[in-house]
Amino acid sequence: MERARASARQRGARQRSAARGRAQRDEARRASQPFGSGRDPQPMSDAVDTLLRRMGWTEQVEVAAVTARWREVVGDQIADHCEPLGFDEGKLTVRASSSAWATQLTLMAGQIRHRINEEFGRDIVGELVVLGPTARSWVKGPRTVPGRGPRDTYG
Repeated sequence: MERARASARQRGARQRSAARGRAQRDEARRASQPFGSGRDPQPMSDAVDTLLRRMGWTEQVEVAAVTARWREVVGDQIADHCEPLGFDEGKLTVRASSSAWATQLTLMAGQIRHRINEEFGRDIVGELVVLGPTARSWVKGPRTVPGRGPRDTYG
């Protein structure tokens, strides 16, 4: 046991008395007051809001809330023909069900942006990108050749 203590002293470890440890715990306990500031219970919503602000997640949560309520925000007719795909740095991307609706939504982009920003209460959507429907891809596998492919035989 004496050899272990000697090697610990050589490494720089110090012996700590139990009385000093108790004194530090008692001092910490006296410094904490049960009814001091910061000790009162907070509503859960305030605690969650504080966490979201501290982590920088407020914008993502607001966007998720609007996309979850997409039908209420833009209306039934528009929601039937387009869906939100993503939001990145002020740019909201939506996909239309047809190229005609993509053209119509492009013309209505300012109105849709204004309505969404009203829901946020501030200007968060700066640009609305409308994508048309996706066409079927004929590219399959790692070995593809350039050119029209099977479409040139459709006569």
